[in-house]
Amino acid sequence: MSDEKSDLVILYHRQPYEEIEGDDGRVTLKENTSPNGIVPTLKSFFGNAERGSWVAWKLAEDPSDPGFDRVITIEDSFGSYRVARLPLTPDQVKSFYHITSKEAFWPILHNFKERYNYDPVDWPTFREVNWAFAEAAANEAAEGATVWVHDYNLWLAPGYIRQLRPDVNISFYHHTPFPGADMFNVLPWRKEIVESLLACDVVGFHIPRYVDNFVSVVQSLLDVEVTQRRKVRPEWINEGTALSERSMPTEIEFEGRTITVSASPVGVNVDYIEEQAATKATDAQFANIRDELNGRKMILSVGRTDYTKGGIEQLESFGRVLRDNPQLRGQVRLLHVSVVANRGMKAYQDIQNELEQTAGRINGAFGTFEWQPIALISRAIPFTDLVAYYRAADVAWITPLADGMNLVCKEYAASRIDGDGVLVLSEFAGAAVDLSAAVMANPFSARSMDSAIMQALDMPETERRDRMAALRERVRMFDIEAWAKDQTELFRIASDRRRAANTPE
Repeated sequence: MSDEKSDLVILYHRQPYEEIEGDDGRVTLKENTSPNGIVPTLKSFFGNAERGSWVAWKLAEDPSDPGFDRVITIEDSFGSYRVARLPLTPDQVKSFYHITSKEAFWPILHNFKERYNYDPVDWPTFREVNWAFAEAAANEAAEGATVWVHDYNLWLAPGYIRQLRPDVNISFYHHTPFPGADMFNVLPWRKEIVESLLACDVVGFHIPRYVDNFVSVVQSLLDVEVTQRRKVRPEWINEGTALSERSMPTEIEFEGRTITVSASPVGVNVDYIEEQAATKATDAQFANIRDELNGRKMILSVGRTDYTKGGIEQLESFGRVLRDNPQLRGQVRLLHVSVVANRGMKAYQDIQNELEQTAGRINGAFGTFEWQPIALISRAIPFTDLVAYYRAADVAWITPLADGMNLVCKEYAASRIDGDGVLVLSEFAGAAVDLSAAVMANPFSARSMDSAIMQALDMPETERRDRMAALRERVRMFDIEAWAKDQTELFRIASDRRRAANTPE
């Protein structure tokens, strides 16, 4: 294996491939089947790098003798790159990821203070895991390399990397919302986290509101000056949403260093989705779904089993709509896909149980031998199958209580190559900022939720097509390639700034 260092090092908790265990117990590494998703998107950046490395964790009973090579070289459709695999014990993963990240950070990030659980957090373990990521990144990075850190479970890594490698450029991207100071400062480790993030050259978010919130947090804790503020681009000003901003900070200064703060919404691979939507297999599956509906309308909801996703509020809304509009009984069906992501966590199991009970109660109240109003699916649907359901759904109902972006709504619009369909979208999803042609709903308001779904079901075809054309145009404008270009430009700005700072006058 080459010991050459990498000019791009990506830190993400997941490995950049699937591990498939055979009948003989041997594990083979399989490339992700779909190019649509964050892992293949991040891997695509290796195409612009001379050499690339990926740092992730891998389960090991004994980290001193993990039973696997810590660094391997991968050859796949994205080229050749190294993967540094950090051996973590099951206890370390539970502490760092399931407890600290999911029980302490996740509720605060999504403004659910009442679900915040500080008691079981083992902060030294969180530091230890972040230090291991930082050490691996420092070891992989060439002189002046770009190190790109992803998401809140690696909040402390930038500060550690800066200690180990003052020469590298560090970018951090948040895939979640970022709350304001009143919420974030509930975390007792707030100053340590913020100081680490301020060791970055670039800190990125989906939308201007999260940038503004971040700056309000750092200014509440440290002497940080906003040195540049700009108007938000007009495509991101949506009067009907709770998350719209008119202007945003773009540069801040801390202890003589300039840090770029950016808003750049992650998009989807529109070309791939449209290709999938147009295949003969999808056509056939679409026809079968419509035949089974037998003239009824279908509402589709897709998300994870998580209190932030608003699944229970959505089912309750559908129950009220059926109660108040008897003419809809037997004429419309809700396909609610809610996939359990963390089966070992009681909070998510409780939500799953409540979803099942709520769906059962509504089906019992309104269902007949021929028609059940709600089909609740708790397993992941392959993406190629999901595209057929997107095409067949009269309405996509995506109403999280809080969401950093939400790509399901963008996948729905990209799948609608027929130009029809209605998107009902929560105004508290980051995607609502640029998808202004959706029917906006406030999931905290029963009246708003119920009227939004009725508006969607009753919408005339001309309006449906006008709205969908606008949605598809916007999803294309801010697709995954646009996001990649934004990130590449931010890397360049950081590199140029560091080079200028190190050049003697």
